[in-house]
Amino acid sequence: MSDPYDPARDGAQMSFDGRMSYTDYLGLDAVLSAQHPLSTAHDELLFIVQHQTSELWMRLALHELHAARTTLSGADIRPAFKMLSRVSRIFEQLNSAWDVLRTMTPSDYTTFRETLGQSSGFQSAQYREIEFLLGNRNPAMLKPHAHRPDLTARLKAEMEKPSLYDCALVRLAQALELPDEVVARDRTKPHKPNEAVQAAWAKVYRDPSRYWDLYELAEKLVDLEDYFRRWRFNHVTTVERVIGLKRGTGGTGGVSYLKRMLDVELFPDLWHLRTKL
Repeated sequence: MSDPYDPARDGAQMSFDGRMSYTDYLGLDAVLSAQHPLSTAHDELLFIVQHQTSELWMRLALHELHAARTTLSGADIRPAFKMLSRVSRIFEQLNSAWDVLRTMTPSDYTTFRETLGQSSGFQSAQYREIEFLLGNRNPAMLKPHAHRPDLTARLKAEMEKPSLYDCALVRLAQALELPDEVVARDRTKPHKPNEAVQAAWAKVYRDPSRYWDLYELAEKLVDLEDYFRRWRFNHVTTVERVIGLKRGTGGTGGVSYLKRMLDVELFPDLWHLRTKL
């Protein structure tokens, strides 16, 4: 009978006294001790982990989106395509997370729902920043963060910057003429569908080889919104499956509020032009 396998014989590092370990590098002591259920309900840990991991993925999404916006303002926009693709894959991961949460039944949720108080995913500052960065800007959405001046300041600062789509339109205007009201619009407000912008994007789609970078940029944006819409839809169905039509813990209409969000278009021109091609 052979001796048990010892990875050290193949060169694996087995001693970490005073050296960087996996747990050290990832700060796992802090991460894995950040779950503090307030009840004895079995499913509360699932609920906490689901939302904490979602926030971690959103942190990465913001990292990529901020970099993509900066890249779109530079000489070569192609590196932004990989960043946008990565954000789409992040939202694919966020979509899959709903499948895990849906294993929690209404009976399971009622065992700890009262411990949430008024806390709600509606109050996620990172989600709000993603929406603002992508162009869905509404000053009223600053109110849930008023108790945190640091978060409010960050979100206000984001509203004063061009959105990701604003940066895409600047690149489009460098190749194809756009009206001044498009390139010099009030960026604190959502972009509305514009016939001139759709006509410009249509030219890109009719001649991809001539405008390849813009063509690929447009498709990366559509891909991103596609996954973002799926995430919103899965959010609605998960909430309805677990709480029905009850109001959300944060006071929203719950499912009715989430369904209203399904109608929001982040990059409306890129969707509307398809009918005209």
